[in-house]
Amino acid sequence: MKTILLSSITLLAALSLQAQNKNVTDVSKTTVTKVKDSDGEKTYLKTQEVKEVQNIEFQNADSKALNKDLKETPVEVVSKTQVINPDGSTRTVDIDRSSYYTSNGKTYQLNLDPAGYIITTQDNKRLGLLRATSTNSYIYRGKNQTSIGYFDTNGNLVVETYDDKSDKVSIETYVRSPK
Repeated sequence: MKTILLSSITLLAALSLQAQNKNVTDVSKTTVTKVKDSDGEKTYLKTQEVKEVQNIEFQNADSKALNKDLKETPVEVVSKTQVINPDGSTRTVDIDRSSYYTSNGKTYQLNLDPAGYIITTQDNKRLGLLRATSTNSYIYRGKNQTSIGYFDTNGNLVVETYDDKSDKVSIETYVRSPK
């Protein structure tokens, strides 16, 4: 019995003394946004957690040298954004697309809201809403139109609108600004 107990303790001690083989960086950022409207002041709490994991590997792992050079390995980045709405409900967003966008010389701002995104002009007038669909696209609802929107590989918002009169689809691209 003593042998099994001592063997177990030795095994656990040996496992805990092994060298670290990964670089892990965790960053958490919390943003509080207060919005005043006709219903009063609402507070949104957005927490973004970014975790970067990189395996540590040596260029010449089998060499007898004391100091070894590290080999470049890919970094796996996992980002999770959690939004707490004023009513207390919580939703998790894989990729937060909140930013400034430009189209036809005008600047727009895309912000998270309780059910998706809201698009506003520079003078804080509401232009439209984006609501997520199950096909990785969004329904865009403006004043006089309902369209389909999606984000391209560059992070730009592309909105496609069907026109009944011309029987054509028009495409408007909102380019993500570095602002």
